[in-house]
Amino acid sequence: MPLLFLLRLQHEQLPVRVASPEELRHVSVLLATGLIEAEILAPKSTARYAASRVATVVRITEAGRAEIAKMVDVPEPAKTAVQFARGLRLMM
Repeated sequence: MPLLFLLRLQHEQLPVRVASPEELRHVSVLLATGLIEAEILAPKSTARYAASRVATVVRITEAGRAEIAKMVDVPEPAKTAVQFARGLRLMM
């Protein structure tokens, strides 16, 4: 669920890199609804409809923070991440 993913992002040090297909879908939905700022990178491919492989979430917007504030009594998701150079983190 994208909103649970948004809650998870709240507890991460941003920017964070996302690579799993399910989380990429969450990033896409949250970006489209204006709840986060992110960059979704498509792989270099000659295919017309190549799937995205990596996204970098830059920040949670004010609208995203307002949405988080509306959610109460939602269990906190488990946090797992790997730290990379230049401050990027990969969520797993």
